[in-house]
Amino acid sequence: MKFSVLGSGSRGNCTVVEAGSTRLLIDAGFSGKEIDRRLNMVGIDARSLTAIIVTHEHDDHIRGIGVLARRFNIPIYANAATHRAAAPKINHLPIAREFGVGESFTINEFSVHPFAVSHDAVDPVGFIISDGRRQLGYCTDTGMVTRLIQHHLQQCQAVILEANHDVEMLRNGPYPLLLQQRVLSNQGHLANETSLALASLLAKEQLQLLVLAHLSEINNHPDVVRRVAHHYLSADPTISVTLSRQEQPLPLVSLGS
Repeated sequence: MKFSVLGSGSRGNCTVVEAGSTRLLIDAGFSGKEIDRRLNMVGIDARSLTAIIVTHEHDDHIRGIGVLARRFNIPIYANAATHRAAAPKINHLPIAREFGVGESFTINEFSVHPFAVSHDAVDPVGFIISDGRRQLGYCTDTGMVTRLIQHHLQQCQAVILEANHDVEMLRNGPYPLLLQQRVLSNQGHLANETSLALASLLAKEQLQLLVLAHLSEINNHPDVVRRVAHHYLSADPTISVTLSRQEQPLPLVSLGS
């Protein structure tokens, strides 16, 4: 299994995962043209995509879905509530498929398990993606870490996990009070400390590779995230920690054999 976070943040989120001839996008929050460009940067042809799986209906996760689906005849997988909420924004889809939250489904080489997260969307999910040997966890856009989230992620060798904001930077920054409260709420986004505290628990399980994602460009900074990561994870130097970027993709990473 290989994956690349093509970009992550408030201006767009998209990740590609591949095994054998199967290539999935998790979300498509950039324009179709931009996603095509970023896929080419990591050596993937957009025409080879097998499917797009969708976490929730916010624009920074679905902006390019309609264009890609229609241009390349790509099936779009989302739960029923997300399909309904996204429909006015993405228009006609040539192939729309539904999954139930908590119910695993198969896309060629991959088994995909959608699990509930806590965010201000109609029915948001994270994903566990398995090729039968390794598991990748994807968990962004959640305001809290639930026992369910921890249960699923502790089975993964690699995790893409939100580290959205530094609490003090948020409180002292330019966001109006209502927006601050939304971000800090149980249906907002994970703070660095909460994210890395979870990562330290996952480090005691199977975690080998951690990608920190959805960093705020206003209320966070890579150096701040790295300091928090060092505090929580320095005791286990075997874990590789990478920060995703908004403006360009990370290289394709292999989870090994």
